[in-house]
This record gives sequence, C-alpha cells and structure tokens, in this order.
Amino acid sequence: MREIHVANRYRHECFAYPRRATATMTEATLLPFDLPAVHRKKLTVDFDGGNQSSDAGLLLLRQAERRLGVCRRLAAAMPDRRDQSRVDHTMVELVTARTVAIACGYKDGNDFNRLRHDPLMKIAVERCPESADPLASQSTISRLENALRKVEAARLSAALVDQFCSFVKPRKEEILDIDDTFCAAHGGQQLAFWNAHEDERGFSPMHIYHVRSGTPVVAILRSAKTPKGTEVRTVVKHVTRRIREHWPKTRLIWRGDSHYGRDEAMEWAENNDTDYIFGIGGNSVLAASVAGEIDYLCVRHAFSSEDKMRRYASFQYRAGTWSHSRRVIARLEVSLQPDPDAKGCMRQEVDVRYVVTSLAGDAQHLYENVYCQRGQMENLIKLHKAQLASDRTSCHSAIANQVRLVLHTAAFWLMALVRSTIPAGNPMAKAEFTTIRERLIKIGARVLEHVARIRIHLPTSCPEQALFREIAVGLMPAVP
Repeated sequence: MREIHVANRYRHECFAYPRRATATMTEATLLPFDLPAVHRKKLTVDFDGGNQSSDAGLLLLRQAERRLGVCRRLAAAMPDRRDQSRVDHTMVELVTARTVAIACGYKDGNDFNRLRHDPLMKIAVERCPESADPLASQSTISRLENALRKVEAARLSAALVDQFCSFVKPRKEEILDIDDTFCAAHGGQQLAFWNAHEDERGFSPMHIYHVRSGTPVVAILRSAKTPKGTEVRTVVKHVTRRIREHWPKTRLIWRGDSHYGRDEAMEWAENNDTDYIFGIGGNSVLAASVAGEIDYLCVRHAFSSEDKMRRYASFQYRAGTWSHSRRVIARLEVSLQPDPDAKGCMRQEVDVRYVVTSLAGDAQHLYENVYCQRGQMENLIKLHKAQLASDRTSCHSAIANQVRLVLHTAAFWLMALVRSTIPAGNPMAKAEFTTIRERLIKIGARVLEHVARIRIHLPTSCPEQALFREIAVGLMPAVP
C-alpha cells in the first residue's frame, strides 16, 4: 500500500501513514476548525484539500530546463565521488532542485527541509509527486555546495560559458559587459575583505553579460577591492579563449568602467584580436588636453539659450603605467546649475568624462551609443543579486560560495527563458523576475497521481491562466 509523508511545519518531523478512505486513531490528522462567519454562513477550515503546492510555476521552470539543459550541463561538470550503489539523489536532481528553488525565491538550502516533500518540486526533478521518495534535505544540499575543489569549481564556471555559447547564436561582433557588485559578508567567510566605500566587509563578484541577449556569461567570486590589472587580464583572457572555442569567427568587444581600463588587459586584447572600450578617471594631463575645447564650449553656451551643451574630443594619450599611447574620447558637457553661494542664481558647471578604446569611428557615436549603453548591465546585476539573492554567499568556503554563484546564474537562465517566451505585446514581457515570480510562479496547485497519469489542477480564479498556458506550450519542443 502506498504511503504519503506529511511534514510538520514547525518541528520538522515527518509522519507516515497508509492511504485509506477513513483515518485511524493513530494518524496525524488535524481536526477542522471554525472562523467567524461570512454573511451568516459558517466558515470551516480543514486540511483535507489533498496534495498541493504553492509553486505551480515550477512546471514552467521544468520546461525551461528541458529546453536549456543548463542544470544537466552543470551536473555533468561536477564530479560525483559518492558510492553510486548508495546514492538516493543523483547529481542532476540535486542541481536542478537547488536551481529551481532559487528561481522560486527559496534562498537557502535550509528550505529543503520543507521543499523535499513538495509534489511539484518532485516533478521539476523528474520524480513522481506522491509515489516517489522525498527529495534531498538541507544537509545533502550543503554537501553538494561544499564538495568541489578549486580546479573543479573553475570547470563548473567554464560550463556556464559553454552554456552561453551553445544557446546564443553569434554575429560578426559581440559586446561583453564586465562589472562587479558588492555583497556583504556576515561572518568569517574566506575572501571577505573590508570595503571602505561600503563601510563593511564583503565580496565584489565579477559579472559578465552578453549585451545583445542580456544573458549571463559567468559570475566570479572575488574580494571586495578594486581589481588589479593582472586580475582583469586573467578573466578577459580565459573567457575570451573559452568563447572562441565555440565562436572562432566572432570579434569580441569588452566594455566596462574605469576599474577595468587596465594596461595589462588592454595590451592583451590588442595582441589577441579583441577590442575594448573602458572608462578612465580624469587627471591634470587629460584636463590640459581638452582645456581649449572646454573654453570654446563655455563661450558658446554663454551666448545660447540652451540649458546644456555637449561636445566630444578624441586624442591620443599615454598614462605613466601604459606601454604605449591609446585613443581617448572625452565627453564635455556645460550646463546651468544652482549656485550655492547666491540663492536663486544659476552658474555654469563643466562635467568631463573619459573613455579609452581600441575602436575606430565617430567619438560621439562610440560614447553615446556604445559606452553609455552599459547602464543596462546595472539592471541585469540587480536581477541577479537582489531578485535571485545571489548575494547569499554565506558559506565559509570561498569555493562553496562560487558554486552558489553558479547555481544562481543557472536560475537566471531559467527565469530569463520563461520571460522571453512571453509574447512581446504583453506587459509581462519586460517584467522583472520578482513580478514574474509573484504572478506566474507563486500559484497554488493540487496534484493527483494516478496509475498512468499525473493531473495538476490550477485555481479557476488564476488571473494569468491564459498566459501560463501560452508559456507552458511555448516552451514545449517543436514537433517535427
């Protein structure tokens, strides 16, 4: 006779009882209870609703994984040193369960003490919802994150680059954005470093995104300090070479702020058929190079009726640490701003920004249409960090935290594919991940397992039922 396991929500205990039409005295069944009446009608609550889940969107994430195969790729890159004769949870099941749980908003492995009995979570890892055994618990998930060695974690990160290259169809030129973001550390984690700007200890993971598709290439854990030139060169070199194994005819363009405009990285790019456009900080030498242009712009602005005027300059410049001179583009802007010394008055103020690039072309086009578009990366990092909780790097081991970053990046891939399947005319097509989670993932569902079929009943009152069906069908593989 088949058994159903019912988890106690508060004490994390599990009671097993056989399935019967009538409950016996020994079964852990809560009695119905009443709440205040509604329009003189009695309101009775019981726990006899059957096997249910609060995350019907796991069905969409399952379809996304079946199309992408990102969890299968990552699982294949992770060595399994366990005795296979005693394994209850395969590596694919562990990686998939952890990844889809992150996409559903479950940040920690601790959540699996409850999620392991969820019927739709079982379906997401290709298990039957009632007859199959429970999924892995928190301790097994923790062992998964801490099982890899340093070289193996690097191979796992490389598998993310392979995933990106296999999913995105390349063009003649592709732009890659590189940036870092601060993640606070709470405890004695390895690599945690004091950051004076943030006034606390933490990490600054390095994120790389593909501009045209908005998909992540890789995320790399690092200390919360400004990257050195050798560090930037190492990342640019390894990622470029990995991508060229898949895209040998594509020219890559690296784009980043002044943290990444390092001589070592730019020199490697110049010697390896790769372009770049990075921001650089101003100094007295650069200011002297554009002093005449600034004076001319200030005079023009003084005699015009415009609040703001811009001008661009392009020239060769060599910093003291650079091996040779490079092209620098200066964006000069003069505008009227409130005068703090004279109430109600305005005064001219000059703002100058610089970028260094190996690209040829019009200075205004390169600055406005190429460099300034990197602002979109801030939104992608926000999706990764704030809405998928990738700042939850709370393991002591730096390698385990890198594994977490990889799993959060895989969750990004699943959510991004679900969103890309939404029709362009629907407002949800440009929604953030939290909105998609609230409206498409967090939906109640009743699950019934029969001998030859599994039925999932979604609420009749579901406001997004038409869109849910359209996404589910859209993620199905094409039938030849």
